[in-house]
Amino acid sequence: MTMRALAVLVVSLLFSNPSFAARCGGDFNAFVASFSNEAAAAGISRGVIDQALGGVTQDPAVLAFDRRQRGTFNKTFEQYVATRVGPGRIKGGQAMLQRHASLLSRIERQFGVPPQIIVAIWGLETDFGKGDMGKLPVFRVLATMAHDCRRTELFQGELLAALKIVQRGDLGLRDMIGAYAGEIGQTQFLPSSYIKYGVDFDGNGHVDLRHSVPDVLASTANLLKTNGWRAGGDYHEGSANFDVMREWNRAVIYRKTIAYFADRLVGQ
Repeated sequence: MTMRALAVLVVSLLFSNPSFAARCGGDFNAFVASFSNEAAAAGISRGVIDQALGGVTQDPAVLAFDRRQRGTFNKTFEQYVATRVGPGRIKGGQAMLQRHASLLSRIERQFGVPPQIIVAIWGLETDFGKGDMGKLPVFRVLATMAHDCRRTELFQGELLAALKIVQRGDLGLRDMIGAYAGEIGQTQFLPSSYIKYGVDFDGNGHVDLRHSVPDVLASTANLLKTNGWRAGGDYHEGSANFDVMREWNRAVIYRKTIAYFADRLVGQ
């Protein structure tokens, strides 16, 4: 999950709002007040801002964790895949392929991404929504990271996107719980990706990446399609689709693990 977050941070630079320039560092409350004014100017209601950021505090543990995660995978592919793709997870993934066969077929027709790739990502990120989606308040995490001067523009953009998620009614404040970089939901989207790639596939008028399996799986496929996924193409290392998965995770080992898991799910 953490490596996923660090990988997509680069992608999220595309969605940071360059007009956001609340001064990082210094007094945290002054920073939040300045950012709140800019968020209001960008169209976020004062009610949403006050609910989300009123009383928000810094989280030193988030900064400490972020600083520990600057490296890359330190295992070989064989070592890593052995910890992530075992018989139990393969069996669980095959059950999900069967349970959601009709849904996954509709998603493949619309987005061109095969079911085994979507289910592999779903399984690796949160064990098909049954595992850890993170336990940290998203607004506390993002405000902490935005105040830190190393990547303030990036995380101010993520903080604005998180406010948009609430303003749109996609998630309530109590559901804005995520991981150490603010990732949300069953396939761990950063808020900017949630806004850009999220799909209301169950047709209820909201994009719910925590509770709606149709929204989760379709949004995951949409991210890949939007970044150039070729329907019917190979997805192993060296292929164009393997390169597209770089938009999901830049680490070659992680992408090889997705492909390996996908193959095991369909008996290859």
